[in-house]
Amino acid sequence: MNDYGFLSLLPPVIAIILALRTKQVYVALLFGIWFSWIIMSDWNFLTGTLATIEGLVDVFKSPGNTRTIMFSALVGALLLFIQYSRGMEGFINRLNVLINYFEKKESGYSRVIVQILAMITGLLLFVESSISSLTVGILYRPIFDKLKIPREKLAYIADSSYAPSSILIPFNAWGAFIMGLLLTQGIDRPFSTLIASIKYNFYPIIAIIIVFIIIVSKKDFGAMAKAEKRTRDTGKLLNDDAKPMISDTITSFKPKEGIEAKAYNMVIPLATMVLMMPINLAYTGWDKVENYTSFSNHLSQAIGNGSGSSSVLYAVITSIIIAMIMYRSQGIMKMKEMVDLVLKGISELMPLALLMLLAFAISNACNALGTGQYVANWSKDWLSPEFLPAIVFALSAFIAFSTGTSWGTFAIMLAISIPMVNIHGGNVTLVIAATLGGGIFGDHCSPISDTTIISSMASASDHIDHVKTQLPYALVGGIITTILYLAMGFALN
Repeated sequence: MNDYGFLSLLPPVIAIILALRTKQVYVALLFGIWFSWIIMSDWNFLTGTLATIEGLVDVFKSPGNTRTIMFSALVGALLLFIQYSRGMEGFINRLNVLINYFEKKESGYSRVIVQILAMITGLLLFVESSISSLTVGILYRPIFDKLKIPREKLAYIADSSYAPSSILIPFNAWGAFIMGLLLTQGIDRPFSTLIASIKYNFYPIIAIIIVFIIIVSKKDFGAMAKAEKRTRDTGKLLNDDAKPMISDTITSFKPKEGIEAKAYNMVIPLATMVLMMPINLAYTGWDKVENYTSFSNHLSQAIGNGSGSSSVLYAVITSIIIAMIMYRSQGIMKMKEMVDLVLKGISELMPLALLMLLAFAISNACNALGTGQYVANWSKDWLSPEFLPAIVFALSAFIAFSTGTSWGTFAIMLAISIPMVNIHGGNVTLVIAATLGGGIFGDHCSPISDTTIISSMASASDHIDHVKTQLPYALVGGIITTILYLAMGFALN
């Protein structure tokens, strides 16, 4: 492999700068890919441009990448199925029964319970982050208003429950995406590596704990304490100069009219997808386990050796088939409607699939350039491996905060952090967790993050007020996480 030296660092750095300046992550990643191939083509612009196209095509040479992109697109079809069948509406109606029950209770008690229910709802809807934030905001907004809980608090709960559950329960597009990135970095067992990193992914865990403590203790601080005092003293849900962002729909696709809303039309397909993932992992990894000791031991090893990309793809296909059978037997949909919904759902998540394509392509390009290897060699003499997790966490957080995307951060940083930890001899799973956690932390704080914006919209909160009230809680979690990574860096190296 050619040694491009300092030049290998330019494409990801330029991609980061472009993302910061333009706020267009797709353009930034594509330019980074193009510039990588220009360098590798000895500055021949024609050859480099053609190589860029081939580099994008080569993403699909990896079965794991292809399966991951297919999964992400098909998740869109499953979500539309659930929406169109009124399954999500039925689920919301069930939750409303609980909400109405606690609404009749004493106000102080009901405020705590309703906020906890909102948090739990966000955690349970880990399949897709935007759906989680939208559902929590739109569902709980009326009852939060009745109980005089400020809109900023609802936006905070919605925003703080989506990403932690999505990254800590990786049976979704997040998990598939990250496993694909790990594969491009030479990680042979991406699923077991991702699972092993969860215990070190401190920020999402701490974020959930902070939300729970704030709700139960009723001890807010910073701008949120002022918002609570305003609502308590004046009854105003928003500041006088607030400009609430409003969204009244969970998705752009309307449910079918004239049918009964049933919760199991949502629960069964989603439960099928989640349950099928470990089953598929065991199936795809069963023959890879050579020494049979006991069934339970063989099963656990098979799950660890299974193909993550195959498992999530098989799981979502199984879930869609189950949903089709259910909805057809109930007379909700005919075959033509089902086909149309699948195509519509795929089209709605094409931006996500495109982001994956570009992320895999820039990761491959950085590998070919030796970017991670260069950074690792450059830092080997002066950077102690004990400090690597904390530094990676802080750098990932900065990029995610500045660009407003955790996924784009994962694509850039994993291509750098994994070679660095291999050179420095640190703990791979700890550094992977720090990279992922930093992306979540930065995205959580960022005012330009799509999920931060969606949380403001769903909660009908002023966006800047949401950012101001959430930021102190996120910073506390980030500081604690940095200290933990410093401690773990010394403990595990």
